[in-house]
Amino acid sequence: MPVDAGSNIFEYHAVAIKGGRIVGILPSPEAQQQFVAETEHRLPDHVLIPGLINSHTHTSMSLLRGLADDMPLMAWLNQHIWPAEARWVSEEFVADGTRLAIAEMLRSGVTCFNDMYFFPDIAGHVSAAAGIRAVVGLILLDFPSAWAGDAKEYLQRGLAVHDQFRHSSLVKTAFAPHAPYSVSDAPLEQIRILSDELEIPVHMHVHETSDEIKQNLAQYGTRPLQRLEALGLVSPSLMAVHMTQLDEDEIKTFADSGAHVVHCPESNLKLASGFCPVTRLMQAGVNVALGTDGAASNNDLNMFSEMRSAALLAKGVAKDATALPAYDALRMATANGARALGIQNETGSLEIGKAADICAVYLGGLETQPVYHPVSQLVYATGRDKVSDVWVAGRQLLRAGQLTTLDSREIISRAEEWRSRIAQHDH
Repeated sequence: MPVDAGSNIFEYHAVAIKGGRIVGILPSPEAQQQFVAETEHRLPDHVLIPGLINSHTHTSMSLLRGLADDMPLMAWLNQHIWPAEARWVSEEFVADGTRLAIAEMLRSGVTCFNDMYFFPDIAGHVSAAAGIRAVVGLILLDFPSAWAGDAKEYLQRGLAVHDQFRHSSLVKTAFAPHAPYSVSDAPLEQIRILSDELEIPVHMHVHETSDEIKQNLAQYGTRPLQRLEALGLVSPSLMAVHMTQLDEDEIKTFADSGAHVVHCPESNLKLASGFCPVTRLMQAGVNVALGTDGAASNNDLNMFSEMRSAALLAKGVAKDATALPAYDALRMATANGARALGIQNETGSLEIGKAADICAVYLGGLETQPVYHPVSQLVYATGRDKVSDVWVAGRQLLRAGQLTTLDSREIISRAEEWRSRIAQHDH
């Protein structure tokens, strides 16, 4: 399933890879004649899809998974998450949390993620060492954190991180102002100027809850999107995450701007934030990608489950069983994510010339038989436990379910150490 423009499905085909790039997609017998391979992988009863792209997450928060559950967003943030972060976030926390998240994502078929967290330099180095593709967020807040003291320092440190990864083939950067309620106008204007100059995206939580809208109306006299628009931020560079509170005019204006939406259905359900009107956005022409959010509010980084939830929720919200068909859900998790991140020429589909970012999924088990429509099976009946092998830029990072660049036992042991430290203090 190349997830190309034609929504094709090719049976009994082979993918030929050279120098980390796809050089051929053709029937297996022809591939045998045309290429002399150094390594051959035979995967009967499998489907090959582009590596999944998790377009919004907070990787290090995997160390806070399950710490505070079953409460609304602002109580969850103010009473639990922000205090825990203030106490624990450090370079070591980010390195261990990012490693745990990457291990989970690779085992779930994810080959690229878009991160928003402190110490993006550490997240970038850990990602590069693991061999996964990442877009690290140059975080910005109005208040101090372990990473920076004020807006000026957030921007300075962010630009230094951007310089560090300027020539990396795997790690890119995006500005990541947290949300309209946590970043004021002056730093947002600076981000717009810098984003235009450096040609890098802006990744931000927008219209996540009705509270956010009320707060913005009280403080600025406008809805958050109107405010971002006045600041010139609603453009093809913007990735607006969540977008559960939208009226018809906003959908139209947003579509006209060429900006992207990142839909996080399970986090929105869990925090009761509302429903993103995915079908209406797509009908208006908006590119909608898919993300898991962080493991502290989801509680997993499982893009298979996110695809299924997105498809089912879209049908329920639109009251239309034809809304968001399976191939569209798969496209949201692959090609649409690449487009939102501005890396569509590199990844997001299996096409000649692109990087060999590939996920192999086993459909030969009891739970996925019989296979009438492989895409339906993939979205509605398959779980991440069926991911067997994963390659990024032609390098195999998961082989028959085993990680090749990360030490699972060491990662689990570090997570356990953090648990005992944090739990002792939290209770």
